[in-house]
Amino acid sequence: MVGALSPRRRAAPPALLQALSACLGARFTLNAGICEQHGRDESHHAPSAPDGVAFVESTEEVVSVVQACARHGVPVVPFGAGTSLEGHVAALHGGISVDCSRMNRVLRVSAADMDATVQAGVTRKSLNAELRDTGLFFPIDPGPDATLGGMAATRASGTNAVRYGTMREAVLGLTVVLADGSIVHTGGRARKSSAGYDLTRLFVGSEGTLGLITEVTLRLTPQPEASSVATCDFDTVEAAVNSVIQLLQSGMPIARIELLDQLQMHAINRYSKLSYAERPTLFFEFHGSAASVQEQAKLAGTIATEHGGGAFSWATTAEQRSKLWQARHDALYAAVALRPGGKAWPSDVCVPISELARCIVETQQDLATSTLPCPIVGHVGDGNFHVIFVVDPDLPAQMSEVARLNDRLVRRALACGGTCTGEHGIGWGKMDYLAMEHPSALKAMRAIKHALDPGGLFNPGKMMRSL
Repeated sequence: MVGALSPRRRAAPPALLQALSACLGARFTLNAGICEQHGRDESHHAPSAPDGVAFVESTEEVVSVVQACARHGVPVVPFGAGTSLEGHVAALHGGISVDCSRMNRVLRVSAADMDATVQAGVTRKSLNAELRDTGLFFPIDPGPDATLGGMAATRASGTNAVRYGTMREAVLGLTVVLADGSIVHTGGRARKSSAGYDLTRLFVGSEGTLGLITEVTLRLTPQPEASSVATCDFDTVEAAVNSVIQLLQSGMPIARIELLDQLQMHAINRYSKLSYAERPTLFFEFHGSAASVQEQAKLAGTIATEHGGGAFSWATTAEQRSKLWQARHDALYAAVALRPGGKAWPSDVCVPISELARCIVETQQDLATSTLPCPIVGHVGDGNFHVIFVVDPDLPAQMSEVARLNDRLVRRALACGGTCTGEHGIGWGKMDYLAMEHPSALKAMRAIKHALDPGGLFNPGKMMRSL
C-alpha cells in the first residue's frame, strides 16, 4: 500500500523565496540538483523535490524559516542525512526543505551525569568520536551515520536496541520549533519526572509532522569494560530464532544479536568481501566485565548447540569486529548489489518474541514464491526483522508482486500482536497500515496534529491521511 503523490502542490511564492534569500543568503538555494537530492531518501518511493532548500545553522534561523513559510502557507520538510526508508523527506506538497546538517555542534557533555546536548545535525558517529575519551558512548546505531535529530524524529533503533533500547529511551529532552515559529523545550536532564504531559515522547517518532527538532539532550552509557563478538550458523532460520528466544528467556543481558538468512549472508560475502558460511547466521556481541562476557559467551554457545548451531567463530581483533559490524550495517547496500540497477524496498515489522519464529518461517514461505531477491535480516533480540525486496521500480509487475508480499508480511505481524514498523517509521508508505494498527487512536492523533500544526504545514502527506 503506497500513497499517491499529492495533486495539491503549488509553487512557493516569490515573496517567500526573497525573504529566505535575505535571511540565509547563499545558504538558501533553488538549485535543481540540490532540490532533487533533498526530495529523495534511501527508499523505493518516488522522489518529490522541494521548491527550495534552506541550510540552517541555529534554532533562531529555523524559527525565521518556519515563520516565513507560515506567513505564506508553504510546507516545511525537515532534512537530516536523507537516510530514511519510508519517503519521509519527499516534498509531496512542495515547499521548503530545512536541511539541519550544518547544525552539527555538540553543545554540552556531562560525563558526571552521563548526558549530552547536541544540535540536530550532529551524527551518531561524530558524537561518539567526541565522547571517545570520556569513558561513555551513545549506543543507538541504525545502519547509516544518521543525524541525531532525524533519529529522534523517526524513533530510530539499531543493533544495540536489545540491551540499550531505542531513541525513545535515549532522549531526555528536545528543543522544537512549532508551526507558528515558537520554541518549546521538552523534558530535562533529570532521570525521571512526573511534571506535565510527556511532550518529549510525543515529538520522538513524530517524523517531522508536529514540529522541527533543533536540539536533543541524550542519555549516554558507560563504555563496557570488555566485549566480544562472534558468529554462529544454523541449518534453518527457525533453529536460529528459537535459540534467540531461549537466550532472551534466560535473562542474559546480551548487547547485540542479529539474524541474517542465507541469501543475506551470500550478499554480504560478495559486497563486503567476507567468506562466512552462506547459512542462516546469528551475529552476537557480549558486553560487561571480562568474567561476565566469558560467562555470557559460554551460555550462548550451549544454547546454540542445543538448536543445531555450529561452533562460534570469534572476531578477536578490533579490526575484525569493526569489519563484521560494518558488513551488517551495509546489509541494505549488499542486498541491492545482488541485482545491479535494482532498488531496495525495505520493510520492517516487529512482533512479540514468542511469535518471531513462526512469523519469519511463514514469511520465508511467501518469499519462496517470488523470483526477486528478498533477503531477511533483523534485530531479532527485540522481535524486529526486515525483508529487503530488491525491485525494478519501472516494472509495474514487480512492484505489484512486492506490494502483495509486503502486505502479507505486515498483516501477519499485526495479526499476532506486532507492529507494521519496528524502526523505519510510517512516512507516506505505511499510512494505511498505521490505520489498521491503531484504528481507535487515529482520531486522537489527528487532534494532536491539528492542535500543533493547524495549517498542516509540517511534512504534509506523511504519517496519516487527511480526513
